Amino acid sequence: MKHGIKLGVACLGRTTFDVAAARGIWAETKKALARLENVSVIAPDDLVIEPDEARAAADLFAKARIDGLVILSGTFHLGHLALELTKAVPKAPILLWGLPELPYDGGKIRLNSVCGVNLNASNLYKSGIRNYHYTIGPAIDEDWVDAVRVIAALGSARVGIAGYRAHGFFNLSVADPAVFHATGAIIDHYELDEIWNAPAPDAEVAKRTGQYRSIFDVSGISADQLSKVANLAVKLDYIMSTKGLSAMAIRCWPEFAARYGVSPCAAMSLLQSEGRLLACEGDVEGALSMLVHQALGAETPFLFDFSQVDLKEDFALFWHCGVAPCNLWDGRCVRSLDTYFAGGKGVTADFVLKDGDLSIARLDSVDGKYRLFLQNAHVIPMDKLLKGTYMKARFDRPVAEVLDLVVRNGIAHHASVVYGDYLRPLRLAARAAGWEVIE
Repeated sequence: MKHGIKLGVACLGRTTFDVAAARGIWAETKKALARLENVSVIAPDDLVIEPDEARAAADLFAKARIDGLVILSGTFHLGHLALELTKAVPKAPILLWGLPELPYDGGKIRLNSVCGVNLNASNLYKSGIRNYHYTIGPAIDEDWVDAVRVIAALGSARVGIAGYRAHGFFNLSVADPAVFHATGAIIDHYELDEIWNAPAPDAEVAKRTGQYRSIFDVSGISADQLSKVANLAVKLDYIMSTKGLSAMAIRCWPEFAARYGVSPCAAMSLLQSEGRLLACEGDVEGALSMLVHQALGAETPFLFDFSQVDLKEDFALFWHCGVAPCNLWDGRCVRSLDTYFAGGKGVTADFVLKDGDLSIARLDSVDGKYRLFLQNAHVIPMDKLLKGTYMKARFDRPVAEVLDLVVRNGIAHHASVVYGDYLRPLRLAARAAGWEVIE
């Protein structure tokens, strides 16, 4: 399901134009907006024509704490109106929406709506307000609506980091206040002991154990290891529920295998298949990257490594040590649990991921500034040849170019991947948030 948002929508007009036609369009527009998925529309009943009406609408939007502001130019209008609306909700992304011109009536232009968009854009830009997007047409730009979902989801997020980043992974470090400034997300720290000591009722552990036996071939691990994995799935789910976490980044090695007895990979695979967002190796920005995909309604995002590039055959291997959501299995190979690393304490999920079109995103920071790395790719079917969870993928451009983008811009070695195409709403979200786009 897409992240729920509140949109403030006002239709502007001026009596020197065809306000009767604009009112009819406004009535139909509100009906269409009411059909948007998981969107609450906050709107005045009538056109906004005078500055005091704009101030009243602005108060309505401020009280509702809207996530995005839609300014529809029903006709041309006073320049005051858009400025009054934005004053009340200064951080809300803005859509300037113009209507196609109606057939001329007696030689007179009836709406002059596009000129209204031009006026509003110029006033906003010259006032230093740059987080606007514009569209011309009879329907709202739903990619912009989805971009608002991304910004709203981050702004309401609480992300846990359990332990710290993985040993030596300096590039995954974040400054919590900088994350809050850029996204609105709050980062909370938890010790690994808090997970290990969380309650795990026998009935819930038994249920999880049954799930693992039904999904995976567990013949490669011991009964004790399976019990630890099932217990950990219960504990992680408990921590995320009771702490109200939108996502959690976990320092998954070396302490997990050494002190708990197994790595968390297999537990994370199962929980991620149920919609939990869990990032490997303490990667907070990786967790945020998964959040932006989830906000768009993308199912079960997960992190992968660019583990291999084949420049001759033009593909990359998207691999990680066994944490991908188990629902993304290709349906052909055997899904199994294995202990191939950490001295036999790995307990990872092993399978090839399913075929399909992919969308890749990495929200990443450098020098206090955020940027969003974006690509599309397509799965190349392959046999189960490795341990861990993985797939071959071919990008929409040569893999050498993608690798060059990643390396020359110092993008972190994890990225979120989902099935589907989500690039345009993410570009619009980046523009509204002031992030650089790298693609």
